[in-house]
Amino acid sequence: MSFIQEIEKRRTIYAIGSNVQHSNEELEVLIKKAIRLSPSAFNSQSSRAVILFDDSHKKFWEIVRETLRQIVPESAFEGTNNKISSFAAGKGTVLFYEDQDIVKGLQEQFAAYADNFPIWSEHSSAIAQFAVWTALSEVNVGASLQHYNPIADAETAKAFGVPETWKLRAQLVFGSIEAPAGEKEFMEDDARFKTFK
Repeated sequence: MSFIQEIEKRRTIYAIGSNVQHSNEELEVLIKKAIRLSPSAFNSQSSRAVILFDDSHKKFWEIVRETLRQIVPESAFEGTNNKISSFAAGKGTVLFYEDQDIVKGLQEQFAAYADNFPIWSEHSSAIAQFAVWTALSEVNVGASLQHYNPIADAETAKAFGVPETWKLRAQLVFGSIEAPAGEKEFMEDDARFKTFK
């Protein structure tokens, strides 16, 4: 398929399972390669990832569940609990981080651009997230991007030995596609694009 076809295929898949046709090792290689090849400002390579499979994946989502249990009203927790269970049913999760030591180092080295480096770091993370998501889609692994940071950051760092300088930006939960994505609607081009010749 062409690149455009690949990004068209990449969708948010909420109904996931653990029945993927690829080994953990194959998926790990794919995820690392997608991140390694993702561009970053000044080739800073500030993106970091914690790749969780199987029991470690479930452990992360239990951390999120128990953190949310403390802050979501009991009357509303059932829906939250079901959502977390749907994520835990998957095969794995990629925790996307940005290394703040890299960002600060660049701010010091290139003071004229200091205010931009945190923004460019977010761009780098987003590109890495998109690259991994699309790479997984290419091999028929479904995924959805979640943002349970910063509520679970401290417990997650403790559980998986994450360096203090790594800042959690997103979580890509992935697994077998148990139901297709819903229909995607697009806004009118005139409201989104301007072309001049």
